[in-house]
Amino acid sequence: MSDEAIQEVAQDSRNTALLVWVGTIFFGFIPGLILFLVKKDDPYVLDQSKEALNWSITATIAYVAAFILAFIVIGAFLIPVIGLCHLVFCVMGAVGTSKGKPFRVPFALRLIK
Repeated sequence: MSDEAIQEVAQDSRNTALLVWVGTIFFGFIPGLILFLVKKDDPYVLDQSKEALNWSITATIAYVAAFILAFIVIGAFLIPVIGLCHLVFCVMGAVGTSKGKPFRVPFALRLIK
């Protein structure tokens, strides 16, 4: 995305996308789902809410797999790693969207297009 396109993103859109990523840290998929369903008129917020929702779904699948693997001890080590990745990617998303850049989580499953 060029510098001109970054400047075109309105401050209100940036703030809303920032809140999606910060809310994802604490509430999982709920903020992304709400804004995905409500903010159809803002392409930047819609894009970032889809990305946050995709990441939340991916993290939830990883948590479930780690919980199942906890019965053979490996999952006990994976749960904190998944939590740390969730925190880091959400913070990276918040920082990226505050600058008006579209953020993509590298390991997210793209279930919602």
